[in-house]
Amino acid sequence: MAGPSVFGTPMLMLEDVQLMVDTGLDAYRFSISWSRLIPNGKGPVNLKAVEYYNNLLNELIFHGIQPHMVLQHMDIPQALEDNYGGWVNQQIVEDFTAYANVCFREFGDRVLYRTTYNEPNMFAEYGYDHGLIPPQICSEPFGSCTKGNSTTEPYLVAHNLLLAHASVVRLYRKTYQGKQHGFIGLNLYAESSVPETNIEEDLLAVQRARDFRIG
Repeated sequence: MAGPSVFGTPMLMLEDVQLMVDTGLDAYRFSISWSRLIPNGKGPVNLKAVEYYNNLLNELIFHGIQPHMVLQHMDIPQALEDNYGGWVNQQIVEDFTAYANVCFREFGDRVLYRTTYNEPNMFAEYGYDHGLIPPQICSEPFGSCTKGNSTTEPYLVAHNLLLAHASVVRLYRKTYQGKQHGFIGLNLYAESSVPETNIEEDLLAVQRARDFRIG
């Protein structure tokens, strides 16, 4: 049985949690959808989304599964992209902080671990340099997109992501951590390289790759 039946809880979500129980999971990391919670990126909150995530959290906790909440996983409300360019514009720092405040206020009492972004370094590179993931912004010769500037925009995005992360961490520590006693951070994508041989050419190539990737 999938635990307490909560009004408004979709049956598929209950079934998914029951699968976690059957698998023996004791933790589950999930992403809040900014677009779902605040459809226009700022302003009115979608109460149905609040209800959905509350029900998910309650169901997980009922079964002894610890929830780990991620605030962003490479998607933002389309309105912010249309209005000012999304993450290339520093205005998003304020909007993301306001969105995070809603998440902490509504869900933070049941979440011990929270993450501001999932792999922001990959988001900046593959979303704005190579254009392989949304919003698919880039320029030649780095990628083939209909708009964008791969020379500058990945760095603007990375800068704004760091500013927003700092703003959200400051908000959490000042306003919520004393009551919720949780942890906050971000998840970076990391990779490394190894030389094919020990000749100087391969060793230098690996060092260049590591310097570029910071990993």
